[in-house]
Amino acid sequence: MSEGIEGIPQTAEQETKGTKEEKEALAAQEAAGVEQSGVSGHAPRTEIADTHFENPLRDARDRRLPKIAGPSGLVIFGVTGDLSRKKLMPAVYDLANRGLLPPGFSLVGFARRDWEDQDFAQVVHDAVREHARTPFREEVWQQLAEGMRFIPGDFDDDTAFKQLRSAVEELDASRGTSGNYAFYLSVPPKFFPKVVQQLKKHKLASAPEGSWRRAVIEKPFGHDLTSAEELNRIVHDVFDPEQVFRIDHYLGKETVQNLLALRFANQMFEPIWNRSYVDHVQITMAEDIGIGGRAGYYDGIGAARDVIQNHLLQLMALTAMEEPAAFDAPSLLTEKLKVLKAVRLPQDLGANTVRGQYAAAWQGGAKVRGYLEEDGIDASSTTDTYAAIKLQVDNRRWAGVPFYLRTGKRLGRRVTEIAVVFQRAPHSPFDSTATEELGSNAIVIRVQPDEGMTVRFGSKVPGTSMEIRDVTMDFAYGESFTESSPEAYERLILDVLLGDANLFPRHQEVEESWKILDPIEQYWATHGRPAQYASGSWGPEEADEMLARDGRSWRRP
Repeated sequence: MSEGIEGIPQTAEQETKGTKEEKEALAAQEAAGVEQSGVSGHAPRTEIADTHFENPLRDARDRRLPKIAGPSGLVIFGVTGDLSRKKLMPAVYDLANRGLLPPGFSLVGFARRDWEDQDFAQVVHDAVREHARTPFREEVWQQLAEGMRFIPGDFDDDTAFKQLRSAVEELDASRGTSGNYAFYLSVPPKFFPKVVQQLKKHKLASAPEGSWRRAVIEKPFGHDLTSAEELNRIVHDVFDPEQVFRIDHYLGKETVQNLLALRFANQMFEPIWNRSYVDHVQITMAEDIGIGGRAGYYDGIGAARDVIQNHLLQLMALTAMEEPAAFDAPSLLTEKLKVLKAVRLPQDLGANTVRGQYAAAWQGGAKVRGYLEEDGIDASSTTDTYAAIKLQVDNRRWAGVPFYLRTGKRLGRRVTEIAVVFQRAPHSPFDSTATEELGSNAIVIRVQPDEGMTVRFGSKVPGTSMEIRDVTMDFAYGESFTESSPEAYERLILDVLLGDANLFPRHQEVEESWKILDPIEQYWATHGRPAQYASGSWGPEEADEMLARDGRSWRRP
């Protein structure tokens, strides 16, 4: 085996995936400090306040193995929902399969079902088989299944929460979880207060000395600033702010994190990432599906509250922020908050914001219904399924550069991207030749589904004439790296167990985002109805006109 830098052995490129997984699993056991025999016996409780365990045999310079969670467990409320079945439970299995969870890791489900532990294990098994990213391995599954428990009951059922506390104490003894638990609230927002208050009442939110307890909350974080502040007050009455992890799964995507690497690890981009060179920024999240069976949740909330308030404003903050002092939660919070506080709304909201509803049309070879024709939707509903807004950031770097944010359902294709569009060259000696097809230079970060980055620039067309047109240079994760990108929920669940809050919006960011969106929602509530747009199109004509007034046009992803 060859020697790497400063004596670190290099893993042979031909090493098989199975061998890597075995090594990662072995490292997980060593790092957790829990013997394999401790799974079925009584593992000793380790009273250590650190959020993760370090392998004493590992060289600190060896970057091949990531940090591994220490003894811990995860309690999922609303475990029978789609999010839990399609994302959370498969993510837990994938983490275990990659050797990133301790051998004694425990998973507790809480829901209104008359299930036994084995019934719950079967549900998890089926979800893993159908949705897991990594191959199914029986030995990994068996070790994980031994730590699964199910608690039936309602959120106001004191008996159920007493059973939950007993299950947690039993798992401490039998699985060696050391009293470390994260409570994942995969439930409708109206139940958040009840669940956290029950956790406080039954002393589940208070960790034993040397252990930790954390709360994980899914969006939406309120439906306006007032409700968000009230929710934060209730949650912080039970859990300290640093114990609360608000999930925005977009921040767990590799391409979003790569935005920071692109900007701050390279010298070639940051010098032009400002008002002197950037003409405008477009941030798009488009879906090609309708609301499906989510009428009860979606109607009354709409696209702007559902996506712009959290996902798109977070992407905007990461795109516009200054370089943080360090890649840690306080430093990232400081810089993102500066951006959100500097956001200025346009004076004329009617001319610079657009909302729409998809109408019946042919899409993907099938006739689809309009929003007002969907099951459970009132024919007079003014809920937006499309929203586009123009914002400015009043600081030295971005003064005068508009940020256009748009999101919608039933659009041309499913795509999320950040496009930084640059100014045209101040002088072109080629204007007398064929430059009709030359547009603006752009850097496009593709968040999904084709994760990667595109750089667009002008190039001469081969031939005798000086014809110039746009060409693109692509970086794709799937082609540049042999390791596939983990699902966002894998990264986020692991970070919760490690206590790493880098990728989680803090309550200050949530409240600042509502301060930006609330005036727009209030304006829409008293001014007309949403514009109609054909399903399968790229939104209402009013959105195109909004950019045309500025002499710009939307990118066609």
